[in-house]
Amino acid sequence: QRVLDLGTGTGIWAIDFADEYPSAEVVGTDISPIQPSWVPTNCKFQIDDYDQMPWTWPANHFDFVHVGHLEGCVSDWPAFYEQAFEVLKPGGWIEVKHWDVETYSQTNPDLPESHPFRQWPKLMFAALDKIGKTGSQHVDHGIAKNLEAAGFVDVVEKKWPIPTGGWASDPKLREVGECQLEFLDQSLEGFGTFLLKEFHGWEYAEILVFMAEVRKAMKDATLQPYLNLYLVYARKPEAPEETTA
Repeated sequence: QRVLDLGTGTGIWAIDFADEYPSAEVVGTDISPIQPSWVPTNCKFQIDDYDQMPWTWPANHFDFVHVGHLEGCVSDWPAFYEQAFEVLKPGGWIEVKHWDVETYSQTNPDLPESHPFRQWPKLMFAALDKIGKTGSQHVDHGIAKNLEAAGFVDVVEKKWPIPTGGWASDPKLREVGECQLEFLDQSLEGFGTFLLKEFHGWEYAEILVFMAEVRKAMKDATLQPYLNLYLVYARKPEAPEETTA
């Protein structure tokens, strides 16, 4: 009944979970106090940095740990999952959601290396590596492997292609794609300006030109752009002798 939401941001997930499960005690943590003050009575927020380890939570304390979209925010993912394992009760679960930084084309999977969809993730990953953060933990089933290495069992990995833009024939996916494009359209500078300027030495004018090229590609419906969304969840064993075997 104890739930920990790491990197809670606006707190929307923690609030929704607390509303859905009124008997649960939900704690959302972040380094910035941007959450609303009007929240369910079973939900609270605390300023905390999950990248500072070891964590201060007691061992075997939580029933569920939620990790939502911390791409490029963690210095040591294996150590992060070891800490999550420590604070979970035996039988508790962890859920990890992760966006792939790279955008793909459904109609042209072999885009040239010079294409914005290829350049964007390379630049982001290189900059994140320079500050000791990784944005590519999903590669080669990395999330699942790190969870297993930390001691988790019953690891399940799921992946969905999420459209960018309104090109999908399915009405629901079309709506999702339109929302996704709007989000990316408004967020590109926020994601990339600091990294491109500080770690690649780009001038602001260069950044704006590159962002315009990325936007143009994302809005090109003939490419049918999409990103991959990963969901990985796993369980802490009930007893030390329980294994994945």
